[in-house]
Amino acid sequence: MAALLASVTLAAQPGAPPAADHFPATGGDLVITPLIHASVQIEHAGVVIQIDPWSRGGLARMKPADLVLITDDVGHHLDRAAIAALRKPGAPVVIAANGKSVVPDGIVLANGAGVANVGGLAGVHVQAVAAYDVTPGELFHPKGEGNGYLLDIGGTRIYVAGVTECVPEVRGLRGIDIAFFPMNVPAARMEPAAAVDCLAAIKPKVVYPYHYDQDWVRRLDRDGPRQPATTRGLQTLKDGLAPLGIDVRLGAWYPLQ
Repeated sequence: MAALLASVTLAAQPGAPPAADHFPATGGDLVITPLIHASVQIEHAGVVIQIDPWSRGGLARMKPADLVLITDDVGHHLDRAAIAALRKPGAPVVIAANGKSVVPDGIVLANGAGVANVGGLAGVHVQAVAAYDVTPGELFHPKGEGNGYLLDIGGTRIYVAGVTECVPEVRGLRGIDIAFFPMNVPAARMEPAAAVDCLAAIKPKVVYPYHYDQDWVRRLDRDGPRQPATTRGLQTLKDGLAPLGIDVRLGAWYPLQ
């Protein structure tokens, strides 16, 4: 994988379209667009994949989806309205078991299960990866309920972690080209040092830290103002991974309008 040519800013400017990054891939560029908090748009060879689409990101900024991947059942991950608005007729929606009541025709993948050519999309392979908490205290994400995903498309291996600690199923991943990795998630279960440690084990070529400002999301859920997101820990992550040659990309996950 070639490194990206340019960085993006931490917050989208008012009225600006979402910034997209291009990676060379078999069959044409892979185009990745950070949308909002945990929402990612991936395009390749005419196929559009929406991951955890959230209406608060502005549906007009998002393209109709040939495939939707949902990591968890919380509203900013599993948004019924966003799925209905973006899903093309007959497009598959891959979900964890906790999303079945919201998407009755969804393809449920248990942790570790996979599907090749999902929904008839040739060359698009999806595997569910465990995503859960292990730190003592309230379990926001019990084992077996949520999914991360490994996505193989265009000769590129993409890991979308969802929300997880560095559990053995995550730490043991290898051969990742691009990773979307949470930081500063609820109850401080993925602080910057923990994220550096985990990513140093996985060794993706490129990593996008995401899902790192829950307070921003809570304010938005209460219809509060959109304020600039925290940058806490982002430089720590870049500095910690630089000696390993891991390219840290700071997507515009928290649009100001």
